[in-house]
Amino acid sequence: MKRKEDDAIFVGIDLGTSRSSICASSGTREWIESYVGWPKDFISLKVVGKPVLFGSEALQNRLSLELCRPLQHGMIKEGIDRSEEAVREIIKHLIELTKPASEQKIFAVVGVPADTLKTNKLAIRNAVSEFVHSLMVVSEPFAVAYGLDLLNNSMVIDVGAGTTDFCIMHGSIPTEDDQKTILTAGDYIDEQLFSYLNEKYPNSKFNKNMVRLFKEKYSFVGKVPEDIKVEIPVDGKPVMHDITNEIKRACESILPAIVETTTEMIARFDPEFQVKIKNNIVLAGGGSLIRGVREYLQSALKEYGQCILKSVDDPLFAGSDGALKLAQDMPVKYWEPL
Repeated sequence: MKRKEDDAIFVGIDLGTSRSSICASSGTREWIESYVGWPKDFISLKVVGKPVLFGSEALQNRLSLELCRPLQHGMIKEGIDRSEEAVREIIKHLIELTKPASEQKIFAVVGVPADTLKTNKLAIRNAVSEFVHSLMVVSEPFAVAYGLDLLNNSMVIDVGAGTTDFCIMHGSIPTEDDQKTILTAGDYIDEQLFSYLNEKYPNSKFNKNMVRLFKEKYSFVGKVPEDIKVEIPVDGKPVMHDITNEIKRACESILPAIVETTTEMIARFDPEFQVKIKNNIVLAGGGSLIRGVREYLQSALKEYGQCILKSVDDPLFAGSDGALKLAQDMPVKYWEPL
């Protein structure tokens, strides 16, 4: 008898507000920034040479494009621009990167923020129905936990761009009560940093994409051994700007809500197992790359008893790796045919 793996390809997709990644049973591991762009007119089409561009290529050519970042707080923007079409294009592009054989069945697990699981499930289903044969939509922190075999007495804190997601694992599929989403995450840091820099340097010219790149390169909390200086134009001339304090304030702005939500979730869990949970917390998502964030959170949480935090080795693929593993392990009865 043929195994289901013999005539199918399994994929795990982390559909993120800032970045989206895919891992496939064929060995493919790819990611793109979650941007889609279409040429504005025939001149733009001649310049870019493609009917649709993705990720960094779309950003680099954004002045020639109708640019769309279709996800907000981890959800597809409803009725805004071409968001639903953009999500379909991202899904199609990611799946094409796996190079499935003609007529090969595709089983996909897609990760979404914990609190949007119900509302996002139909939108995701509509976006991927053209490209896969069976689908499962799960929460992103659950996918991370599954990939790391953190299936019992553990907690995942996934700090993404649009949301920070929390999930407690206790030896079974997590329920709604075991998961939580808050909106203080990477995009919130960008907004704060943009505001702080505008306040400090009102005559300097910069945009939100520049601010995002500053954050991604220099982000830190606590102490940093060197001053952070970047080049920003003033009246058309490049000028060095010290942004050390602004980076620190912006990055630390998300931490109180993360600490509060973590302690609330642990406090309402079975008291006999709370100590085990506190000693097995894993930090994931792009926010886990902020310098000093793991140590800062671990120190802040010690007020509530000893806590041990670890960070995932590969934040970019932790969600899609876990989704792929889940896809390969999942019994047939759990799949939703399309």
